[in-house]
Amino acid sequence: MSNQDKHEVPTLYEWAGGMQVFEKLFDKFYDKVLADDILEPVFKHMSAQHRLHVAHFVAEVLGGPKVYSETEGDHFEMIKRHLQKHLTEKHRKRWMELLLETADELVLPADPEFRSAFLAYLEWGTRIAVINSNADETSETPDTPMPKWGWGVPGGPYIL
Repeated sequence: MSNQDKHEVPTLYEWAGGMQVFEKLFDKFYDKVLADDILEPVFKHMSAQHRLHVAHFVAEVLGGPKVYSETEGDHFEMIKRHLQKHLTEKHRKRWMELLLETADELVLPADPEFRSAFLAYLEWGTRIAVINSNADETSETPDTPMPKWGWGVPGGPYIL
């Protein structure tokens, strides 16, 4: 029996520590964004609720409660919010850099399995955001489902 079989595999959301962790992560992260020369011009007009919306969206994608999709929007709305924002690869890379730096500072789980899955989702999501931000309209339909991200190839956290 493998170590994985001995334990129920938590969601990425659970392994990270729950909603408090995601809300704190994106709160601290967006403080950095607003102090950053590259990203501040893009985000300076974001709503006061933007931090929470992103925290709730990412938490839901990683297996958390459906706070975003049940009370704040859906995946189609998220896609539409990025249209015509004209994000660049430079914006995307800086966004990733600051978010991962904040994750380290807040001591999100550092095990390779969690960080691999977390980074994979962020890479996928930010690349889609850049694509959508440079479009005038989306080919997605209003019933586009929320992404659901799991552990990927490792299948769960490393447990001794």
